[in-house]
Amino acid sequence: MTLRIVGTGLPRTGTTSLKEAIEQLTGGSCYHMTEVFSRLDTHLALWQRALDGETDVFDEIFDGFTAAVDWPASGFWPTLIERYPDALVILSRRVDAATWWGSVDQTVWEGMRRETGFEQWDRMVGGLCDRFGVSDVHDREQAIEAYEAQNQAVRDQVPPDRLLEWQPSDGWAPLCKALDVDVPDEPFPRRNPTAEFRAMNGWD
Repeated sequence: MTLRIVGTGLPRTGTTSLKEAIEQLTGGSCYHMTEVFSRLDTHLALWQRALDGETDVFDEIFDGFTAAVDWPASGFWPTLIERYPDALVILSRRVDAATWWGSVDQTVWEGMRRETGFEQWDRMVGGLCDRFGVSDVHDREQAIEAYEAQNQAVRDQVPPDRLLEWQPSDGWAPLCKALDVDVPDEPFPRRNPTAEFRAMNGWD
């Protein structure tokens, strides 16, 4: 099985909602960080191999999946867009970098600032941050610079006819047009808002 969709967007760019929408529109399974959570015993090691430079590991990671969004997958977007040359590339983003920072700072980055005691997990997350260009998850300016640089790199490297830029407020329409499917009658899924993320982790 090969990926039909490669997401290049960072965490907190609507990727949980996007995962659900893609699965509904395509009938396939979409890889997301939540898949790592449910496969810690095997997939942490696989992603570490990817971080160590093994590219053949992706077929094993994405076995049974037709799309991938969010970290860890989007941390390897240059490799994935070449490995799956026929895949639609979706750059999920927020309305601006400051909005993205406001969300990621209270959620994903907050989690990375806390000691987990889980060395294998911390190694993977640290490796993803290194690839992203962030050495300090307290540094707002560094994170925003890296966010804008990655988004621009995607625009520069992916042909326009293969690339869809999307933000959560866009809803169904751009996705359905790119995938050549009808727009569902139901509301677009809005999943994993900041308050829900923090409550789930017991931070509020």
